[in-house]
Amino acid sequence: MQWYINAVFYELYLRAFADSNADGHGDFAGLRQRLDYLEWLGVDCIWLLPIYPSPLRDDGYDIGSFYGIHPDYGFLEDFRMTVDEIHRRGMRIITDLVVNHTSDQHPWFQEARRSKDSPMRDFYVWSDTDDRYADARIIFVDTETSNWTFDPVTSQYYWHRFFSHQPDLNYDNPKVRQAMLDVVRFWLDMGIDGFRVDAVPYLYEREGTSCENLPETHDFLKELRHFVDTHYPGRLLLAEANQWPQELLDYFGAGDEFHMCFHFPVMPRLYMALARQDRSSVVQILDDTPAIPEGCQWAVFLRNHDELTLEMVTPEDRDFMWQTYAADTHYRLNLGIRRRLAPLMDGDRRKIELMNSMLFTLPGAPVLYYGDEIGMGDDVTLPDRNGVRTPLQWIDGPGAGFSTAPALYSPVIGDAVYGYHQVNVQAQQADSTSLLHAVRRMIFARKNLPVLARGSLEWLHDLPLQTLCFWRRSAEGAVLALHNLSDQPLDIPLEPGIVFSDALYPDVGPVSGSVRLEAYGCRWLLPEAG
Repeated sequence: MQWYINAVFYELYLRAFADSNADGHGDFAGLRQRLDYLEWLGVDCIWLLPIYPSPLRDDGYDIGSFYGIHPDYGFLEDFRMTVDEIHRRGMRIITDLVVNHTSDQHPWFQEARRSKDSPMRDFYVWSDTDDRYADARIIFVDTETSNWTFDPVTSQYYWHRFFSHQPDLNYDNPKVRQAMLDVVRFWLDMGIDGFRVDAVPYLYEREGTSCENLPETHDFLKELRHFVDTHYPGRLLLAEANQWPQELLDYFGAGDEFHMCFHFPVMPRLYMALARQDRSSVVQILDDTPAIPEGCQWAVFLRNHDELTLEMVTPEDRDFMWQTYAADTHYRLNLGIRRRLAPLMDGDRRKIELMNSMLFTLPGAPVLYYGDEIGMGDDVTLPDRNGVRTPLQWIDGPGAGFSTAPALYSPVIGDAVYGYHQVNVQAQQADSTSLLHAVRRMIFARKNLPVLARGSLEWLHDLPLQTLCFWRRSAEGAVLALHNLSDQPLDIPLEPGIVFSDALYPDVGPVSGSVRLEAYGCRWLLPEAG
């Protein structure tokens, strides 16, 4: 059952969602209290950021233990009850699986660093020098100067592709591979519907290579997929691999590796197309995207918990994006931009809806980031990427309805434009003309149009470059998606003799001949049977 093909995913940071016990941190009990909202919104699958015990130096991606729940979030029993409640509402849940590394506080690493003779020593990658694997790039260029860190306890260096407090696991050790399969078994036995698998290109190291996308990595990932398919059929593996489309294709394998992969290169080009009022970058990257195996799907997104990554663009395009969306260098991080969707769009409701419309109509399953459905802002005074991980704004009241605690893990946004007095779920639920209702309308239209999940993509090349217009067609139907990337109204000619209805606003009446798109306007049109 390929439930994920036409699913709408919702990325949820548990710490930021709802606090049930007034300790300033979101938790599973709080999530259970708010599941009615996600059901109303039309979410098919919740994706949880890491929930494991952790020092929280990297919001849980620094895993302190693969078995258990961070005490701020509750207990394993809380997790199990939450999974049951999500399933009772007809939704699914996937969690982050961090396969590449652990925290340096993880018991495995603490034991490994104790002695060169430790039985856990080979769980990690060690060297007497820091000049091995010199062709591997440094990913966090803002904070790290090397992929090696010296450990004074045993006078050797350990390998890490991310922060120095996140040592990489050694996948050349069969005990590591088995340990990760044991972790997978544990959480699937808890009833979850799959994993978003973090940082998958970096599992192996080989001299003379970039230490990314190596054949050995794919061998293990196929082993992981075989394990899941054999013991837990119907569960999902979603890859986080920030790579070019041709390299991403390898992560689907022959339909025997990942079920889904994030299509990172599409995302920045949507922003570029809007800023330049020119569709060319989007058309080119999707034309360069190879066909994927039957039963596989792309995951597409506008924003997430990290910076808006600009790794998969040219240096010239990166400079353009920085100058356009992050002229203040304080907004930049690594090779990206640490801002949410609404501020990137200068709070322009038309642009926010346009971006969402492109997300929902282009190929792939859409992934929403919590709070973007109401146009939440960010707090760039917070360090690193914490500014896009602030509490969800539920109401115009104390703690934004997130928590009654006197001190929160992160301040609630309270500025005059994006603060919780102006931007909150309660107010937008009550207003049928709000952004929240517009996004919800797209979600339900998308779910009722399976052609948008599986259909072919046919560009309308003859239209001006400031439009992004295309057909999606399959045996299940056809949709004509029209987008105006410019700040001026445009008249779009329609195919002669065809009468269209509007998928988003069916009460507007039939359309034929031509249709006017207002500045930054969008329409989803359905050809009526003649």
